Amino acid sequence: MNKAMTYHLAIKKLSLSLLLALTLSFAFAQVPNKPTPPRLVNDFTSTLESSQIDQLENRLVRFSDSTSNQILVVILGELNNAISATAYEIGQKWGVGDSRFNNGIVILIKPKTGNQKGEAFIATGYGLEGALPDAVCKRVVEYEMIPYFKQDDYAGGINAGLDVILPIAAGEYSHEQYTKGSGDGFFGAMLVLFLVVFFVIVMALKQVGNTTNISGKGKRGPSALDLLILGSMLSGGRGRSSGGFGSGGFGSGGGFGGGGFGGFGGGSFGGGGAGGSW
Repeated sequence: MNKAMTYHLAIKKLSLSLLLALTLSFAFAQVPNKPTPPRLVNDFTSTLESSQIDQLENRLVRFSDSTSNQILVVILGELNNAISATAYEIGQKWGVGDSRFNNGIVILIKPKTGNQKGEAFIATGYGLEGALPDAVCKRVVEYEMIPYFKQDDYAGGINAGLDVILPIAAGEYSHEQYTKGSGDGFFGAMLVLFLVVFFVIVMALKQVGNTTNISGKGKRGPSALDLLILGSMLSGGRGRSSGGFGSGGFGSGGGFGGGGFGGFGGGSFGGGGAGGSW
């Protein structure tokens, strides 16, 4: 009896193991294979123009060469699983990031088509989960990238996301500085509004004073100095609203400063990241 039960349990355990293996194989089958030669920007939908792909590829290769962090951009037309699971599977199967540091990032995008919603997700490797917490990834997707995606400007949205991700991943800024800078944008906008209203009131009072001038010649518009002052105030306000957060030393220019991408390093992913839809 004991032998029969032991045999039965062994068969059951083997069956479960085979089922799990088949499930994982099926899941990985839904993930596209790594291109040969490997690239950091992979558009399987022809959403991006070739010049946009080259610009993004060059930008990410420069970043990888400078920091060893690898950021992969993938655009898929169809998802057979949740976008988060697909992003993790791509990162794991392709081995994005250095195996010693697990410093890979996968930016997965499914464009909006017809009645199907668009989705985007940022998956972080183990080694970058602290630098880019889930809340920051979600904020980048929803506030930096999706506004461009809604206008069908996918290259612009990806670059806007990279403007935040690259300096944080490189240690030039902290995610706290990013969230604080984004929050300051509201107060910067309110400051600009206050200055504009104040300027309008001053000009209105000046206009009233001119119309009551005894000489009768008073009506005149704002002087060049007035306009210069207003322009200075507005430009200062706009700079404040951005929180001073930019792309650091990894700008969006298309110039290429090194060789091609050397390949992925075997990084691992454990579930960090977040996304959004539109």
